[in-house]
Amino acid sequence: MRLARPCAAVLLALTALLATSAQARDDGRYANSPLKPWFESLHSEYGQCCSDADGYVVADVDWESDKGRYRVHLDDEWVIVPDGAVITEPNKIGRTMVWKHYIDGHPRVRCFMPGSMT
Repeated sequence: MRLARPCAAVLLALTALLATSAQARDDGRYANSPLKPWFESLHSEYGQCCSDADGYVVADVDWESDKGRYRVHLDDEWVIVPDGAVITEPNKIGRTMVWKHYIDGHPRVRCFMPGSMT
């Protein structure tokens, strides 16, 4: 019983932390952006890329192209971008973006939009 209270307190704190970070993903700051409908329309062969709140801007040093294939550095791993994840429509923001998910704890690319590498 003596150990149960601290464990319950830690579990409650972790639950509150996870719930708070999940709510923070889409905080409405882009609700009035003129690019919001465009971001929401983006999709790859893997489905909708979600919205601008779910994508991550990738620095030029964290992605590369070789013979028409892309690689992106995510969470300390170089990940091959599947051809079906590449967004081929014009990039309206000019910055490289990636939408990622995880399989077995490793990042995978759902959508990738190459930038101008300036």
